[in-house]
Amino acid sequence: MSTVSTLAAACAALIILKKRRKRKRQMWVKNVFLRREEQSVYKVLMAELREEDEAMYKNFVRVTPEGFDLLLGKISQATKKQDTVMRKSISCGERLALTLRFLATGDTYSSLSYLFRIPVCTISKIIPEVCSAILECLKDYFKVPTTEDEWLKIAGEFSSQWDFPNCIGALDGKHIHIQAPAKTGSLYFNYKGTFSIVLLALVDANYKFLYTNIGAPGHHADGGIFATSNLNQAIEQKKLNIPNARPLPGRHMKIPYVIVADDAFALQANLMKPFKHQTLNGMERVYNYRLSRARRIVENAFGMAAARFRILRRSIELPPEKVKLIVGTICVLHNFLLSTSGTVYAPPGTCDRDVNGIFEPGSWRNGTNIPFLDLQPTQGRNYSTNARVIRNEFKEYFVAEGEVPWQYKCI
Repeated sequence: MSTVSTLAAACAALIILKKRRKRKRQMWVKNVFLRREEQSVYKVLMAELREEDEAMYKNFVRVTPEGFDLLLGKISQATKKQDTVMRKSISCGERLALTLRFLATGDTYSSLSYLFRIPVCTISKIIPEVCSAILECLKDYFKVPTTEDEWLKIAGEFSSQWDFPNCIGALDGKHIHIQAPAKTGSLYFNYKGTFSIVLLALVDANYKFLYTNIGAPGHHADGGIFATSNLNQAIEQKKLNIPNARPLPGRHMKIPYVIVADDAFALQANLMKPFKHQTLNGMERVYNYRLSRARRIVENAFGMAAARFRILRRSIELPPEKVKLIVGTICVLHNFLLSTSGTVYAPPGTCDRDVNGIFEPGSWRNGTNIPFLDLQPTQGRNYSTNARVIRNEFKEYFVAEGEVPWQYKCI
């Protein structure tokens, strides 16, 4: 026999041997999963809670039965799967309930597998699919204003509710803790020694997200994320139809509509931040208080979302791209639930109250588990003269035409 023939025969024998050694599949699906139709938490527990205890139902998936049905109706077409001759598909309701429970708790896929009687490998596909469907089907609840009237409405609400005129949004960024991604070195390593991605958000006067930038690696620790964001670029290129500059009430100097932010961001003509706290005079203290009162809206929006969707209070053990999808979904759900369920989603006392100078912390602050890590304050000092002039105009307004009697109790 030739060498080639001998080699071919040996290869054939090896292939046959490997086939014989291959472990036979013991079962197509484990029996525990086959009983999903009769015994899963969706079929049993959630059905009981829907009939007997609406509060517990809401606690389980963070929405009321009516809210669940409304949300299901919006995403069902995007999440529906066909039955096959082998098995029935997992229903749209089960897929949504599984995803909401994951967002509400941050439970591991293994834990959810026991609850819903769905294999881990299937759960790992369902959750991203449902999150993507929510982002697509609820996009009308989450969009940056693009008309002058929309911006003027927001500015009017900031003026009437938070006593800060010419304001079109509150801006802040938070670190979302994640498991260290493989082969990324210190890219996601933040200044507090943990791994994270950054959520940058602009919020209106009613705690709704107008814009988010999600996914910047955690080593970005200052407002540079905003400087390079498409929101800032759109503002600078005047693509958003923000109203032209106009005087503050009772004043004569025209100033632009501004965003309020904290020390993590650089002072700009259209972005106001506090004065440094080292040497403040009385007028500067009043200005800082009034700005903080308006800026606290975005902090409360973050806190409210984290209080309802507790996965934000944990280190998320998924790749950064999937974490980005999850955080974006929570922001959209936050807006949707505020719009459709209002005080059911955020009962009175959830957010901070500051009435006539009396501050009452919101219930989302209860407990010792801090949900977010703040961005690191910027060290920049090179502000434009125009930005300083605009900030000084606000400072003078707040102790003159825009004075409120109780502001001096808070400085």
